[in-house]
Amino acid sequence: MPDAELQAFIDDVEVVLAKTDDQYEITKLLAERLSALLASGYQLPPAFTRPSPERHLNYPLYLAPDESWCLVSVVWNMGQRTPIHGHETWGVAGVYSGSEREFRYLKPAIAGEGGPLEPAGEEQFERGQVTVCCTTDDDVHSVVAVGDVPTIGIHVYGGNIGTLNRPAYDPETGAVRWFVSPWDTPTVD
Repeated sequence: MPDAELQAFIDDVEVVLAKTDDQYEITKLLAERLSALLASGYQLPPAFTRPSPERHLNYPLYLAPDESWCLVSVVWNMGQRTPIHGHETWGVAGVYSGSEREFRYLKPAIAGEGGPLEPAGEEQFERGQVTVCCTTDDDVHSVVAVGDVPTIGIHVYGGNIGTLNRPAYDPETGAVRWFVSPWDTPTVD
């Protein structure tokens, strides 16, 4: 059960999604709300902030009953990096703690065809910063945790990110491997 502050954020997301189905308007409005949540000093429960030595983790904070959207705590240990991947939906990501570097690529017109991926820039995000991490037409990136502490993000996605079949790209060939990032279970002391 979400605490009052997180429940208010969830309620705000529901209001936005009831008003529009335009992914650009949704991500703009949710980025504003996520910025406000992070600026408020909101504290995630400790179980949702624990890294793994093997890979980054996706802890579910909230999943809409119809699975139309979800709220996730994503935790990377120091130096961990995601493969180059897409989401196939809209998403907004905010840095709760630590620092991350994002490497963006142009989305291939046809997945798996056309050779190497074309870099589209990189940016570093620090605690409190929020970005639109994806829309259906701009959705190929890799993220690495930088710095000397784990990186924790609060992400909002259109759909159930724990069940979506998503593409991972080979940067040299553009070849696609489809995968699902299942939900991770937080451990409570």
